[in-house]
Amino acid sequence: MAYPERFSNLPAHAWPRLRALLDVHEGGGPLIQMTIGEPKHAFPAWVTDKIAQNAAGFNSYPPNDGSPELKGAISRWIKRRYGATMDADTEVMALNGTREGLYNAVIALCPETKNGATPAILMPNPFYQVYMIGAISGGSEPVMVNATAETGHLPDFHSVPKDVLARTTAAYICSPANPQGAVADYDYWANLIDLAETHDFKIFADECYSEVYRDVAPTGAIEVVEKLGTDRNRVAIFHSLSKRSNLPGLRSGFIASGAQTIAEVKQLRNYAGAPLPLPLQQAAAAVWDDEDHVRESREMYREKFEIADRIFGNVAGYQSPQAGFFLWLPVEDDEAAAVKLWKETGVKVLPGGYLAQDVRGHENPGKKYIRAALVAPKDETERGLELIRDCLYSG
Repeated sequence: MAYPERFSNLPAHAWPRLRALLDVHEGGGPLIQMTIGEPKHAFPAWVTDKIAQNAAGFNSYPPNDGSPELKGAISRWIKRRYGATMDADTEVMALNGTREGLYNAVIALCPETKNGATPAILMPNPFYQVYMIGAISGGSEPVMVNATAETGHLPDFHSVPKDVLARTTAAYICSPANPQGAVADYDYWANLIDLAETHDFKIFADECYSEVYRDVAPTGAIEVVEKLGTDRNRVAIFHSLSKRSNLPGLRSGFIASGAQTIAEVKQLRNYAGAPLPLPLQQAAAAVWDDEDHVRESREMYREKFEIADRIFGNVAGYQSPQAGFFLWLPVEDDEAAAVKLWKETGVKVLPGGYLAQDVRGHENPGKKYIRAALVAPKDETERGLELIRDCLYSG
């Protein structure tokens, strides 16, 4: 049986491609895994106690939109972090990980046509793969907008042709950016919001790395919306406990926006949602209410940023990330570098081209980079970074 036509031309996913590239070779040393952004810092020890205390909830269907306790904790966190007072019942919805919400956003919120044409969904290039498949599933054309060193590693949506903007229904933006670690400042958000209002499209702000930063907390889309007095329905923000709290397995995320937007997302979720089990929702509520563990984890990342700066400070083209936990390291050829590194050292990294695509005659903007995740313990991370330097940059 053939796949539906809309999925027939999808590029191979990053992880099968990586296995096909590296698994045919023997590693040159003990494995140091720096490919996937899976946090390995300890999550709060009391999380499992919270789950156990609420274990009776496994005997009940969980609230589809999030328990009152969870939505209340999320609303309080948004207020603390961004200064925006959002109604827990009408402007916040819990997600089973943000990937669910990022995928369904186009289906729930974007029309099937705009100005008599196939709608366009803008997204950064490199990009999180779910943006593309979400656009395709919603019957829209994914339009990649290069995010390169020349654009500050954030997409210049103002460079999109006017005829494309005329049929654009939404733009995905990731800040802090995966993989480059660039951060959208107030002016960037304000200019993007102005563009969205001019051409009447929504902004899907993927801010899952917002709590992993060095010194200054990244500006959030919702705080700019509040300062500008923009209709909240224009912007939907997506957050998660995966990176913030080192709990990727808990699958606790949320979407927050104006009441109309959330009502439309809830309507789809009534039919297609997979809510988080209630004991996990109760534990997640406690995690959103706690900041001590977040500060401790952030300090560990700060130490690893400093190690990276020391090791790569003299490498031409190296840019120290503002936030997130990836290094976007310049190389001549991404796949060749990844193979050389694995065969000679046992370090695994991700070729940057696997996170991006060719765009309108321009070469894939990831082909000249590798992505290295700083998620392992400090000593292992330092050893991996030293091996990368010595293997790829000491010739």
